[in-house]
Parts: sequence; structure tokens; C-alpha cells
Amino acid sequence: MSNQKKRNFQIEAFKHRVVVDPKYADKTWKVLEHAIHEIYNHNASGLSFEELYRNAYNMVLHKFGEKLYSGLVTTMTSHLKEISKSIEAAQGGMFLEEMNRKWTDHNKALQMIRDILMYMDRTYIPSTQKTPVHELGLNLWRDNIIRSSKIQTRLLNTLLELVLRERTGEVIDRGLMRNIIKMLMDLGPSVYQEDFENPFLEVSAEFYRGESQKFIECCDCGDYLKKAERRLNEELDRVTHYLDARSEAKITNVVEKEMIANHMLRLVHMDNSGLVNMLLDDKYEDLGRMYNLFRRVSNGLSTIREVMTSHLRETGKQLVTDPERLKDPVEFVQRLLDEKDKYDSIIRLSFSNDKTFLNALNSSFEFFINLNNRSPEFISLFVDDKLRKGLKGVSEEDVEIILDKVMMLFRYLQEKDVFEKYYKQHLAKRLLSGKTVSDDAERSLIVKLKTECGYQFTSKLEGMFTDMKTSQDTIQGFYASHPELGDGPTLTVQVLTTGSWPTQPSVTCNLPSEMSALCEKFRSYYLGTHTGRRLSWQTNMGTADIKASFGKGQKHELNVSTYQMCVLMLFNNAERLSYKEIEQATEIPAVDLKRCLQSMACVKGKNVLRKEPMSKDIGEDDAFFVNDKFTSKLYKVKIGTVVAQKESEPEKQETRQRVEEDRKPQIEAAIVRIMKSRRALDHNNIISEVTKQLQSRFLANPTEIKKRIESLIERDFLERDSIDRKLYRYLA
Repeated sequence: MSNQKKRNFQIEAFKHRVVVDPKYADKTWKVLEHAIHEIYNHNASGLSFEELYRNAYNMVLHKFGEKLYSGLVTTMTSHLKEISKSIEAAQGGMFLEEMNRKWTDHNKALQMIRDILMYMDRTYIPSTQKTPVHELGLNLWRDNIIRSSKIQTRLLNTLLELVLRERTGEVIDRGLMRNIIKMLMDLGPSVYQEDFENPFLEVSAEFYRGESQKFIECCDCGDYLKKAERRLNEELDRVTHYLDARSEAKITNVVEKEMIANHMLRLVHMDNSGLVNMLLDDKYEDLGRMYNLFRRVSNGLSTIREVMTSHLRETGKQLVTDPERLKDPVEFVQRLLDEKDKYDSIIRLSFSNDKTFLNALNSSFEFFINLNNRSPEFISLFVDDKLRKGLKGVSEEDVEIILDKVMMLFRYLQEKDVFEKYYKQHLAKRLLSGKTVSDDAERSLIVKLKTECGYQFTSKLEGMFTDMKTSQDTIQGFYASHPELGDGPTLTVQVLTTGSWPTQPSVTCNLPSEMSALCEKFRSYYLGTHTGRRLSWQTNMGTADIKASFGKGQKHELNVSTYQMCVLMLFNNAERLSYKEIEQATEIPAVDLKRCLQSMACVKGKNVLRKEPMSKDIGEDDAFFVNDKFTSKLYKVKIGTVVAQKESEPEKQETRQRVEEDRKPQIEAAIVRIMKSRRALDHNNIISEVTKQLQSRFLANPTEIKKRIESLIERDFLERDSIDRKLYRYLA
């Protein structure tokens, strides 16, 4: 049944063929050929595009697609040959204009032809895998015009000549250039590259090679970089206006190679104007230009960085080892800070805050600061100077800036524990003499040190502040419990916890009887309120205010040290005292006594005593009198003690020795910590682990680590392996 139905509905093809007039194809093609001629001759307005489309449609429908396609190729080719002659005939500047005009006409004609032959484009061409009409038109233009023997070289030379003229400062018709280059790009990437870009790059390389050679002979580094930058910008501008965007990287590479990469070392080391001179003269603009140009080429920035680092290390080394500059510690540190500020500004303003340059700067500073083993002491003296007087009248923000800068130098120190030693001594003197400008600034710096190095580093420093506060309460309690003391001398005592403050030798000194009685009363009061404590008087660290009357009834209040007070009070009962008598009466150590007398008898404007014979130094046969002729414009006169700001050589040795002693338990503790966790470890690994653990405080000496290991072995904390003598084991 189903087969029957299928037969009933079967549709069969026509039995007879439709016969087309053999001359039909020729006639139709003649009409279309005439239309193409008219289009090329700018007479398209009289054509019926609908009728032409139908004719092309019928030709393809009746299987005359091949005739239509080959006819199109022949007709277009003949027109393009005529166009080629017209372009060849154009002279001078008219050559490109004529080509541009003909190219525009060809594109318009091609658009119309494609519209007429749209049916062929959609059906016949894909099925036969021929070139589509528009692309065919472009290929024919390429082969008959651009690559014709008389045009190809002429076109290239004309374009290159225009670029050269523009490079030498002439103004050219950029619009025309853009159109011609666009034409080459429209004809396909290979046409643009082979017929223009590759030769353009070769010629450019040659041009910049010659120009850079000329510039480098006659310009200094700054001028050369300006010219290189200008040339680079010109090429970028050229790409923007009339070259293919993909040419940008290629042409900039040419300029970078010829003008920068090939002359990099010569530019950096150029006499009187290279990188070092730019750094010395703060030429931010030139440095920024060098950075931006050199970053474009391989190894450019590393070249700048290496030269900057070696220069910085050299100048830094001179700075920290020059004996003249070591005479003033404050000036020494200020120079370091100025140098750091200078390079921070250069890196910020010229080198885009480049991390690699900041790292190079930090490593250079760390290198040369640690060349001078007095750097920790000098940085502490700088802080001392600032916190005593240097920050008076400075805003809180500026104080923070100065303290941050000090912390930055502190971070570079390898021997942070040495800084701590000196800082503790200087802080103690400031607190006890009441000379600190601002408690807030003092505490701020301690917070910064705590953040940097941990609680252990600053616990004793904080203890010093606690003692100062507790002492105020103690002295108030003392006077409250002794109201009868209101009329006599006033005593202010700071009770210092031994472990928190720098250890001072306990020096005896005979106090005046009035003061001695008062001190005994305080001792009784203090030991009565605190059990199990001992007090020892540190007379070498005290100060006193005493009222004095001189000849003609002149009265002054003198601010002196405790030693100076003891000496001056002797003159209440004597007109003349010899050095020996003073020494016997006060029992002040000879060195301190000489300094104390020198400051009262030999310093102009502070000479409350007169000595015979008159000289700058104190001798054991000298005699002293009250200077009745002493005058001062001020009622309150401060008499300082002649003291060296820096440590003397023996003091320096002593401090260094104390530091070395303090390091021993820290090294041992580190060894035990490491061995406890590792159980067994060889010698070299222990050295590196200990160094790593302690580097935030100091750089451990391998020899000292070895001695500490030996000491721990002797005390049965560690043992050597019985087979491998370089291996250590932890003994629980």
C-alpha cells in the first residue's frame, strides 16, 4: 500500500531541455562589459543597476558563470593597465596624488561592480572556489599597479623620501601619506610589509645609526637623551598619523637599538655629564629621561642601577671613613640622612619609585654604615642631640619625620645591641638631668624601637620611665611625712632600679653636712616604706641649684652638678683653698674633680672661681678663690661640666667589652633553642641558623659561636657525635 502511494506522488524531471539562444551569453556579456566601461569612465548615472543585476543573474543561472568571471578579469585588467600608464605619467609630487585619486576611483568602481555581480559572488564563486569580486579587484590593482615594474620602486622611494624629509624637519602632506599607506594595508599585510614596512625599517636603522653617532660625538649625555626621546616621540607620532599600528613596536625597537642600546655604556659613563654627574647635580629631569629610555632596552635599568650602586657605595664609604667628618657625630649622621633624602627623592621623582632601585639603595646604605663600627654610637648621639635641644619648637609631625628617619638608619645597623647600649646611657642622662625636649617624642621613639625589635629590646628603656614616675610619687610622700623640712634645702631623689639603668660605678663623695643629714632622712623613710631594698647614692649623676653672692652684692642662682656644689659649699668657710685641700675635703675622684674645677674656673662667662696660676688646665699645686668680679646678665647661670661628647678610647673599649659579654648568653640561648628543636645538627648549619636568628640584634661572629658551642659541650648541654666530629647532638 505504502509503495503504491509513493509511486502515485513521484515528481519526474522535464523530458525536454530548455534551449537557450547561443548568442544570448555574448549579448548579455556585451551589455555588462559596456556597463563596466561606463562605471570606470564615471558615466554610471545612466545605468539601470536592476537590469544589469538581472542580466548577471541570468548568465550565472544559465551556466555562463565562467564567461562572466573571465570577462570581468579581462575588462578590469585592461582598465587598470590604462590607469597604470596615467600614474606613470604623473611627475614629481603629482605621482602620489594621481595614484590616490585613481585608487579612490577604483574602489568606487569596484563597489558598483560587486553590487551588479552580487549573485555570482554568492553562488558561482564559492562553488568554484574562485576569488570574490572585491578581493579580485584588489589583487588586480596590486599586480597591475603597485607591483608594475615602473611603479613599484618609484612608489617605495617616494614614500621613503617623504619620511626622510619629515625627519629632517620639512612638513609633508600626512593625509596623502595616510591614504597611500592605507591602500597598501588594504591590499593585504604582506603587501604593506614587503612593499613598504621592511625597507622602511632598514632605512630607518641606517638613518638613526648615523644620527646617533653624530649626536654622541658632539652632545653631552642630557642633550643626547633629549634628542633620543624626541626621535622616539616623532616615530610614535608618525605611526599614529599614517603608519599601521602594528609598525609601532618595530620602529620603536629600531630607534631604541640604534640610539640607546648601542650607546648605553658610553652614555652612562660620559665625562662631566654621565649618570654620576646627574646624581651629583640632582638633575631629576635628565635622570627621569634616562630611566624611561633605558627601561625600553634589555639590561638598561640594571646598567643604571649598577653605576648608581657603585657610586653610592664609594661616596658612602668616604663619608663614614673620613676622619674629619667623624669629629662631629651629629653632623656625621645628618650627612647620612641628607644623602638618604637625596637618593629617596631621585628614586621617587626620576625612577618611578622602582622597587629594584630602592633595594639597591638600602643594600648600599647597609654596606657603608656598617664599615664604621662607631655608627651605632653616632646615631644614638644624634638622637640625644635632637631630643635635648634640636626639636625645640618643631611640630609633632616634623618630630615624627625626624624619628622615622633615625629608625631607617637604625634598620641598616648590624650591631643594634651596641646602639641599645649607647641609647640607654644617653636616655639615662637626659631623664636624670631633665634635659629631654619632649616625653612624647622619647616614648614615640621607644614604641618604634619596640615595633622594630620586639619587647625584649625596649623593656629596660620602659622601666627607666616607670622609675622616673615612681620617684615623683616617692619624693611627694617623703615631704608629706616630714613637714618640718619646708625651710631647709630641698631634696629631689630619683630612685633607679639597678637592672633597668646603665650600670654606673658607685663613687663616694662627701656631701655638705646640710645635704648629708637630709639624705639620711630620705634613706630612713624609703627603707621604712620598702622592705628588702638597698640604696646607694650616685652623686656623680646629680645636679644642684645654689644661691650665691659675689662682690658688690651681686646675687645669682647657679645650676651646677653635685660635685660642683660640694666644691662651692667649701668656700662658705674659706677664702682660699688649694687643689689638695678640695680633694681631701670632698673625696671626689681626681679626673672628675679636675673637670669640675676646670668648668668653674677656666670657662669664660662661667668662672665663678678664680685660680692661681691662671691656665687652661688644672694642676695639683693650683689654688682657688671665689671670683668676686664674676658678673652675668642672667640671674640663673648654668655651669656645665667640661665633658667630651664622644667616648674616650678606654670608655669605648669598656663599652665594646660589655656588649661582647652581653652577647654570649644570647648566642648560647639561640644555640640551645635550635638544638632543642633539631636534636642533631652539623657545625655549619648551626652557625648559619644562629646568625639568622640573631641578625635582628647583631651580626654574630662565627668564632664566638664556636666558643659558645664548646662552652655548652663542657656544661653537658650538647655532645659531639662519636663518628662525625662536626655533628652535635642535644642532651635533654
